Amino acid sequence: MSKRNTQQRRHGILSLLNELGEASVELLARRFETSEVTIRKDLTAMENHGLLLRRRGGAIPLPRELVVEESPSEVKRAIGRAAAALIPDHHRIVIDYGRTTAAMIPELECKRGLVVMTNSLHVANALRELENEPTLLMTGGTWDPHFEAFQGRVAEQVLRDYDFDRAFIGADGIDLERGTCTFNEQIGLSRVMADVAREVVVLAESSKVGRRIPNLELPWERVDTLVTDAGLDDSAQQQLEVLGVQVLRAETSGAT
Repeated sequence: MSKRNTQQRRHGILSLLNELGEASVELLARRFETSEVTIRKDLTAMENHGLLLRRRGGAIPLPRELVVEESPSEVKRAIGRAAAALIPDHHRIVIDYGRTTAAMIPELECKRGLVVMTNSLHVANALRELENEPTLLMTGGTWDPHFEAFQGRVAEQVLRDYDFDRAFIGADGIDLERGTCTFNEQIGLSRVMADVAREVVVLAESSKVGRRIPNLELPWERVDTLVTDAGLDDSAQQQLEVLGVQVLRAETSGAT
C-alpha cells in the first residue's frame, strides 16, 4: 500500500475518532477495509506522533487539554530562535529528532564552524541547505520510519565516541515533578545525548506542561536549560528554577 493511501487512512481514523469519541480496532478495520494488524500499526504510529491515545482494543482522540491551540509553527520558530541564540561559532552540538528542534536549523545560517551530529534525516537535510554548512555527523543505527530518525544501540555507541558542548533535545510532555517525557519508548538515545554533552537544552512548548506521559525521558537533574514560550506561567518557571533548571521564555512575533 502506498504512503499516500496510508496517510489518507490515518486522516480518516482521526476524523472518525473525533466524531465517535472512541473506536475499536475491529470497527476501524471494517470501516477502512484493511486488517486489524494494519490498524494496530496505524494506531501505534499515530500515538507516537501525539495524535491520539491507545486504549485496550482501540483508541480515543487526544484530550482537548493536550491539543496545542496556538499556531505551532510560530511558537516553534520562536523557541528555535531562542535556542539557536545559545550557540556561538565553532560549537560542537548534537540535535535530536523532532519538529521543535528542527525549527532551530534556519537560525544557524549565520553561525560559522559548527560541528553538528543528529539522528534525524530531516535535520540533516535542513543543515545541508545552510549557506555556512556545518560539519555534519550522523549517528547511524536502526531506522525508525515513524519518527524518521535513527535509534538503537548502534546509534548510542556512535554517540559515545564523541563529546559535545550542548545537546538539544525535544519533549512530548513536561512533568514539573519528574522531568521531560515522550511518546517514544526508545528513550535511550536521548539519554546518551545528555551523557555526552556538557550542557543539555530541552526545547518544548508551554502547552506541553502537565502532559504526564509514562515514558520519562530526562529527569530534571539532567537538564540545564528549558527553552519554551511566553505561555509558561510564573509558578511553573519558579518550580523548575528551584530544581536548578534555567528557563528561557521565547516571545512570539505576535506578542505584545
